[in-house]
Amino acid sequence: MILFEKSGKINTDDVLKCVKEKGEALGIKTCVLATTRGFTAERAADILEGFSVVAVTHFTGLKGPNVQEMSADKRTELENSGVTVLTSGHTFFGIGRAVRMRFNTYQVDEVIAETLKLFGVGVKVAVEVSLMAADAGLIQTGEDVLCVGGTGAGADTAVLLRAVNTADFFTLKIQEILCKPVASV
Repeated sequence: MILFEKSGKINTDDVLKCVKEKGEALGIKTCVLATTRGFTAERAADILEGFSVVAVTHFTGLKGPNVQEMSADKRTELENSGVTVLTSGHTFFGIGRAVRMRFNTYQVDEVIAETLKLFGVGVKVAVEVSLMAADAGLIQTGEDVLCVGGTGAGADTAVLLRAVNTADFFTLKIQEILCKPVASV
């Protein structure tokens, strides 16, 4: 496992190179990654040539009613470069968050998210985007997939996991944490 001294965007290229190396060694050519405005997906399109890349954005409305952080132009540019872009509700940020905000009590999805964050924010994000992509039918369940997350902007974490749908969450297996920050926020 590679440990980065700092979290965040500065590690993006190194994370993607790590994913490429592991993918080529194992014959895995699918990468699911988180991207807010498209930076990580754009770098992946360059570095992960020959891979199937699924880029998962923030859901529309996260930053305010009807606000989508990725521009339509950037989405089109990414899709034209061969990246599949997915925008959907987040597995660990949905109805449970609404219940917490209304009734001031935590729900199981947020407890799971906080538990995954014990390994780093990027681990939580990598697991979450894999679930979202599987639920959308963009990756095959039961197959090993390389997943990338980050702490704030960019990528700083990569994991190899066996993909499952959200409904089968407790059968998900993280095979390996490839890289992550020593400590993430």
